[in-house]
Amino acid sequence: MLLFALLVLSHATLGLPNADDVTIPPWVSTESQPTTTEASTSSLITTKKAENFDVRLSRALKPLHYLVKLQPFINGNFSIIGYMEVEMEVLEPTSNITLHISDIVTKNDTIRVYTSNQAQRRGLRIKKHEYDHGRQFYIAHLRKELQKGKTYILSMEFLGYLNDEMHGFYRATYKDVDGNTRHVAATQFQPTAARKAFPCFDEPALKATFEIHLARESGMTTLSNMPIAETVPVEGQEGWVWDRYEKSVPMSTYLVAFIVSDYVQINSTVNDRIAFRVWARQETIDQAEYANEVGPKILSFFEDYFNVSYPLPKMDMIALTDFSAGAMENWGLITYRESFLLYDAQVSTPVDKSITAEIVSHELAHQWFGNLVTPKWWDDLWLNEGFATYISYLGVDHVEPSWKTMETTLVEIVHNVFGLDSLESSHRISIPVSDPDEIFEVFDDISYNKGSSIIRMMTHYLTEATFRKGLNNYLKALTYNSSVQDDLWMHLTMAAHEDGILPQNVTVKMIMDTWTLQMGYPVIQVTRSPDGTSAILTQERFLLERSANSSNTTDYKWWVPLTYTTQSEANFNQTQASLWMKDSEDHITVSSLPPKDQWVIFNLQETGYYRVNYDDHNWNLIIQQLKKDHQVICPVNRGQIIDDAMNLARAGHLSYKIAIDVYAYLRKESEYLPWATGVNKLCYIESMFKRRSGFGALKRYLLDLVLPLYESVGFDNKIEDSFLEQQKRKIAVTWACKLGHKDCLDKVLTLYRHWMSHPDNTSIISPNLKATVCCHAIAEGGEAEWDFAWDQYITTSVATEKKLLLHSMSCTKQAWILSRYLEMAMNSGNGIRLQDAIYVLRAMSNNDVGRSLIWDYLTLNWNNIYTFKKRRRGDVMKRVTQTFNTKQELEKVQSFLRRRTVSLEGNQRNVQQAEEKVKNNVAWMDANYDVIVQWLEENGYSSKLRVV
Repeated sequence: MLLFALLVLSHATLGLPNADDVTIPPWVSTESQPTTTEASTSSLITTKKAENFDVRLSRALKPLHYLVKLQPFINGNFSIIGYMEVEMEVLEPTSNITLHISDIVTKNDTIRVYTSNQAQRRGLRIKKHEYDHGRQFYIAHLRKELQKGKTYILSMEFLGYLNDEMHGFYRATYKDVDGNTRHVAATQFQPTAARKAFPCFDEPALKATFEIHLARESGMTTLSNMPIAETVPVEGQEGWVWDRYEKSVPMSTYLVAFIVSDYVQINSTVNDRIAFRVWARQETIDQAEYANEVGPKILSFFEDYFNVSYPLPKMDMIALTDFSAGAMENWGLITYRESFLLYDAQVSTPVDKSITAEIVSHELAHQWFGNLVTPKWWDDLWLNEGFATYISYLGVDHVEPSWKTMETTLVEIVHNVFGLDSLESSHRISIPVSDPDEIFEVFDDISYNKGSSIIRMMTHYLTEATFRKGLNNYLKALTYNSSVQDDLWMHLTMAAHEDGILPQNVTVKMIMDTWTLQMGYPVIQVTRSPDGTSAILTQERFLLERSANSSNTTDYKWWVPLTYTTQSEANFNQTQASLWMKDSEDHITVSSLPPKDQWVIFNLQETGYYRVNYDDHNWNLIIQQLKKDHQVICPVNRGQIIDDAMNLARAGHLSYKIAIDVYAYLRKESEYLPWATGVNKLCYIESMFKRRSGFGALKRYLLDLVLPLYESVGFDNKIEDSFLEQQKRKIAVTWACKLGHKDCLDKVLTLYRHWMSHPDNTSIISPNLKATVCCHAIAEGGEAEWDFAWDQYITTSVATEKKLLLHSMSCTKQAWILSRYLEMAMNSGNGIRLQDAIYVLRAMSNNDVGRSLIWDYLTLNWNNIYTFKKRRRGDVMKRVTQTFNTKQELEKVQSFLRRRTVSLEGNQRNVQQAEEKVKNNVAWMDANYDVIVQWLEENGYSSKLRVV
């Protein structure tokens, strides 16, 4: 990130025009405004980050309306000439005006402050300009106080720069079909980068209306949140025009967006009222058809679901070549990375299609949850992201019901985030944050996936009808406003009491505070009586490993909605809570259970965000049922049973003998979700065994488990295969090749080499299996196979194909090729975009050969990694150390962290989690490796050589 003080003092070296040399065009003239300023140069104050560092603005002023005029020289020196006005209401008397500003050069002699009353407009004198770099503040110190209740306007001319860091107002590039380099100007403001484009009150609660003016060359196009109101020539600049946009609805600064490009579009409409357009490069516009098909359907669905109309007259979605996020929900102008919006049915995988649908749905859900009603501050980010994540799957289920998204994807999300939330270094959902680095850190699985998981739980215990009623009341009551989570709890409680769902003395806040204001989640221990007819239930926080400094897990208590069924009923559809375990109760007793020869299963369809453990007798009853007739138990709960058993064993709550015995039935399983869960849980054991002598035995066991599925689904795709059938085949082929099955490896090598002989034939390899085929062919091959993949990466115009090939090229076992690849990824200008380098690092971290290369690179270059990648360092650190499981490797990690020169800025939590996971791995090896080896030997999978 460019520092403001550096930018002011040496902006010429950064490609900015000198502030004193720029001729400000007539459109930023302020001759009609009174001359009020006394200072004409910047007074710089650099503030170090203190322990009580506060970046929040005073609440003395409330922004009402912005006028922003920007002329970006996208085909020139990348400078921006800017002008802004902000109208403010005075809530408390104050003698200064403080705005956020970053990477902007102000022309202080143009800054004006005056009353907004047109009839009695008068200027106020500015006695000093101050810049606080640490807080990213511009402060106008006034000679007189602003009066409470009155409105004033601050106006300013300034200079900016289209950076190449994918934050703020930045530049993206691409090559057209003729090989010419083209430039695009785009924005990414969330969470704190609107201040890089124009001075503003850059906090989510400080909403205002916006009138945006964008200057462009006549051959280009601009986009912003609202429709264009008029286009007029730029005075004195031939070939340039102004696009003036309609006044926006009240919104947060982080949702403002604008684009300057030469992109093309495809159009549709929603309910004959909303213009819907998808934009992309000319070369890729045909790949936008799927987004253009599902987007309007999902937007219409959300209007019905929320019972609140989409408030804007248009929706634009655009695919950008350079984009730091996956997508961004700017109101009326959603920006996407190309690989997340564009889909080519001939080349992209079925998963790519599902990702496009999910992300389109996620961003459209934000138009209500986040845009219409916005969290007051970033500590409630989860209200944005958790709700958008959960609601997005409703949208996908509406347009693609055969995918069973509400069962499969949501349950996989729960299983995924359970892993992170079972660490001591997890964090609560609603968490205090202050500076931008801390804000970036909460854009993680806890906010998105745990958030969506507890909302899913809430939907079931409140019932869908009551949940929607409360949401509708919340959105209508707080339209164009900001909120805290307690506002949502209040409206949901009112609906629950009206509908008789919750007793009058129980509120949603009482329940949900236990889930959002403390980290972690419970494991419910079910211990049945000797005759089986009753059970004692207790709860404690589930941790994968407890350290010597762990707080007592019984100190954590939740309000837990309990659901269960029995062998005689086997009704898995009743997901509204049958009873509650309160946070004040040490235990509860459940009676009226069946005799001891019949099983009970808790947490129906895994709608509750908790694990369940049983006594050994009930576990064995469940295992016997799975072996006898697994279809009696619903597929979601079959997946839950596998996930719970393996994680309970990993944490020492259950013997591995019982956990592995759960897998015995899997050879007969035909549903996708239990298989996906099953192999996912085995990944951990496989990664722990891989460098140990017992791996041969484990590999034999895993092949024995997976081959029946491989033989049943076959290697080749069929036209009639459903999405989930293809997903099952992908599991079978991936694991068969991963475990060295000769038939699988022969097939992938044959296919890949056939493709090498016919590089223009995109139909040789099924898109569903292409990732597996490419990875294993490159792993088994040499330089020729790798170089072919690189040539395909360079030539393809399909972003999803590029991403797949980036992953696949990380599979090579040739250390020198990996070293070359790493250098290419980490140095710009080598054909790999800045945003995509993270894919290479992550994928290489999963490669046994590449892991040490990534570790060496990270530890040697930690403090020198380029700005965008700095925020990703901790994530890569977690990935590269995820299979470390020896005391020597733990010492290596701890030694690195002890170095005083290591900066954890923006990465502290990720790095803490990396260290904790390695500690957990070491402890797991000590406790479980020999146990599992013994089980494998006892069951005929020994890897010992016969001694003559």
